[in-house]
Amino acid sequence: MATNRDPQDTGQSPTSDDKLQGLLVHLDEAIALLGEARDFAKPGKLPRVLDTARRVLLQPGGAAAMENRARILEEAGVFLGSDWATPQYLLPALTTHALKNADANTVVIEALSELRLLAVAKGDYPHSLISAEQAHHYLTQVMALNLWLLFNAPSEAERETQGRLAQIPRHLFHHLAERIGYEHIIDKLIEEIWRILQQRPIQVESVKQMVTQIAICQADPEIDLGASGQGADRLVSSLFGPTRASREDPGIEIYRERLSSMDNSALQGEATGFARAMHDTGLVSAYHPVLLRHLLEHSDHLLAEALGLSSTGRDCLLCYRELAHALIRSAVHPATPQAVYGLALMLERGILYQPPVAPAMWRQLGLPLSEWSQARLNLAFGEAVSPRARLLEGVLCMLGQPLGVGQGNNPTCQSARALSMWAYNDPDYLLQMVAWAARDDDIIMHFEGMPLSSMASLSGVADSLPMDLDPVSLIVVPHLDRIYAEMGRRCIGREGDPHRWVNPEFHGWWSGRGFRINVDVATGRLQELDTFLRHFYASYHPYYNGNQPLIHPQPAGIAVTDSAARFIGWHAITILRVSLDPSDVMRVYFFNPNNDSGQDWGDGVRVSTDGNAERFGEASLPFEQFASRLYIFHYDPLERGELAQVSQEELDRVTAYVHRSWGADRLPAAELQADRGPRPGSGDA
Repeated sequence: MATNRDPQDTGQSPTSDDKLQGLLVHLDEAIALLGEARDFAKPGKLPRVLDTARRVLLQPGGAAAMENRARILEEAGVFLGSDWATPQYLLPALTTHALKNADANTVVIEALSELRLLAVAKGDYPHSLISAEQAHHYLTQVMALNLWLLFNAPSEAERETQGRLAQIPRHLFHHLAERIGYEHIIDKLIEEIWRILQQRPIQVESVKQMVTQIAICQADPEIDLGASGQGADRLVSSLFGPTRASREDPGIEIYRERLSSMDNSALQGEATGFARAMHDTGLVSAYHPVLLRHLLEHSDHLLAEALGLSSTGRDCLLCYRELAHALIRSAVHPATPQAVYGLALMLERGILYQPPVAPAMWRQLGLPLSEWSQARLNLAFGEAVSPRARLLEGVLCMLGQPLGVGQGNNPTCQSARALSMWAYNDPDYLLQMVAWAARDDDIIMHFEGMPLSSMASLSGVADSLPMDLDPVSLIVVPHLDRIYAEMGRRCIGREGDPHRWVNPEFHGWWSGRGFRINVDVATGRLQELDTFLRHFYASYHPYYNGNQPLIHPQPAGIAVTDSAARFIGWHAITILRVSLDPSDVMRVYFFNPNNDSGQDWGDGVRVSTDGNAERFGEASLPFEQFASRLYIFHYDPLERGELAQVSQEELDRVTAYVHRSWGADRLPAAELQADRGPRPGSGDA
């Protein structure tokens, strides 16, 4: 791994070095003026900074010089008022568009943001909003998605739209690779892909882009990966050649011709190969839909094999044969391959046996979409297939992968949680919501007996219409977001937290009417923490609730912390189950709609997504650690366990976790003079 280098140590000629040093003098002057300006005057000072930074980044050694100035640039206000001001929310998948933008300022500010995160990742810039680990993790994904910038010259399109500006992303990425280490990029990328896929998200386009970049690197003789790249073959083959007839990635038409001349034995081999690759990775090759559509004219046995169904799924397929065939004809195309996985998992869940679901799926097949819904789907996903087929793919994926829903880069965790909960627990209600939103551009829900219309409601939590979502969320979330916000407005003036009333009305009758919160809404201070924890243990811990398993998923709220255990914000999750893991540790298994559940919350609290009996899409923590980040939960007040049975020693351990993390600045006034207990790293982790 390379070490940080001074701009002067780059081996460049004295002429280019003199030019860089001259530009840096002008840059430092511009940064100083920006830093001294009041906030309202900064927009007038910013163009000079960005223009000089652009000229610096075009010089050899310019990226290193900008990295060294990352902190003063941010403190001066370069990112003020923009999406880049909150690095913890940046999405790696959006960097490609920014770096290929024709607007010079967009390219420059994106480059400055990456260099800022590089400084954070290397430990040179302790940041209040993002940790070194998070920054390194982000940069690894960014480099994985943009590997072409390391190995390819500007394309004709880039030269036409960007001109010389196209050199800035390449200088940037060569600097990033040298600082992080070329040899780590591919291996980290592969590790990252498998970690994400283990959670089985519905949205896998960014993962497919990463796998495509790996395939390009493997095929390029000028790129020496050395010993790196182990484990990539399964990922690449799952997309581009899972079977004997598709191994060399022949193209859709050639593969279709090959199928027409195969006998049953060969088709059996193809079906088995596709199914194994799909269930191994959660990724579906574009060749798989071609096979599935071909098999509609053959036996259902081969169709079940191609879907990788167990006896449960096979029985469901045979019981609802006409519906399954109609779904394949309408939703399964080379441009919508993930519909295959969604269909397979939906059949495996057996939810078609619920009386309302099959008729609701027939309605979905013929559902007329509003002009607004069609336009949204085309804008987000293109026009390779019809909007109805795209939405149907999303429906199949959500019903098959209810824990794969993500909120994208949007403050809509409540709506994402609701969609996941309905797909998991009440699928026909989800299908009703989709029908209303996609056909009628309106959703009607009730709050304490009063109807609420999404079209009549005011704005929601999100400032703008979210676009980085799966097809169902894209259509339904804007409506749910407005209704959720309207329910909150109906609670204005009530004492206490509005979630007490909103959650059961918004999510469903199964949300417990009992409600506990450990934060005083008026002051933000901790309140009755001991009582709160006793109720949580008595309601959810099998040792204290009569060994009663959780029947329905329950909404809950957590205080999210970073890897240094610093408070970040409040977040909505779903508690799914509580049980012993293979090591006999009692764990809470929960759904987190934030796109990636594997996180380090500091003080030894590291969220697990694999290796502790998690099912696909679940996150988990030991019960004590989960309780230490919980601030809101619901319960059935008629089924409460024994409060007195929870030992004080156990509660003290949880309380110590709280006081060492998000509760450190929220101690009640009476406790401020008392000993706060062990500090981070000195107590039980």
